[in-house]
Amino acid sequence: MHILVGTQLFRGLDSPQLIEVAAEAKRVTKEPEQYFFRQGDQARRLFVALKGRVKVVQITPQGHQIVMRYVGAGEMFGSVPLYAGREYLSAGQAVTSAEALSWSGAAMDRLMSRWPVIARNAVELLAEELLDIRTRYQELATERVERRVARALSRLVRQAGRKVEGGVLIDFPVSRQDLGEITGTTLHTVSRILSSWEQRGIVSSGRRRILIRRPHELISIAEDLYHKGS
Repeated sequence: MHILVGTQLFRGLDSPQLIEVAAEAKRVTKEPEQYFFRQGDQARRLFVALKGRVKVVQITPQGHQIVMRYVGAGEMFGSVPLYAGREYLSAGQAVTSAEALSWSGAAMDRLMSRWPVIARNAVELLAEELLDIRTRYQELATERVERRVARALSRLVRQAGRKVEGGVLIDFPVSRQDLGEITGTTLHTVSRILSSWEQRGIVSSGRRRILIRRPHELISIAEDLYHKGS
């Protein structure tokens, strides 16, 4: 089925096989700020995004929200607790109007038994997700806040950057609060950093929109080139 062609979870399956995979799925559509699942819900389904953007967020015992990652078309989310037989440890919330296909645990078991390549792909995806989490924790523990914000924006540009007049636009809503949650800092600190970058002409930020005007300078900050050269 064409909507699953190129989806990493089902890489290696041919068109007839993808049609069978899609036949086992349930299509789910959410508007901005609606949830595909909430933290604490019993994990019953695995999701693959088709359209739009979804953010995976976690609420700490103190009530703070942490943005774990953003999910785009073709990416899997909500999978780990499903196979651990427990509740979702995070929530999947639509950032834009978003659409996903979802499979029950029983359906995925059947599909993986029939085509083991799906299981191998799932392991690879989970490994990539864990590596990304480990990298972010390392950044939180060892890097300056400005560099963390630059790295977070660089990742978002790679995921959803769109060339426009004047630079590269992160093509879905991202607020300063979101950046604070991604990078483990405060809204005040993110606002101060972005204001400084705006004065230098590196970025332009509006309400939930960020335009990178000088991508090379952002990369220099992300890679700490200014401090290495000093």
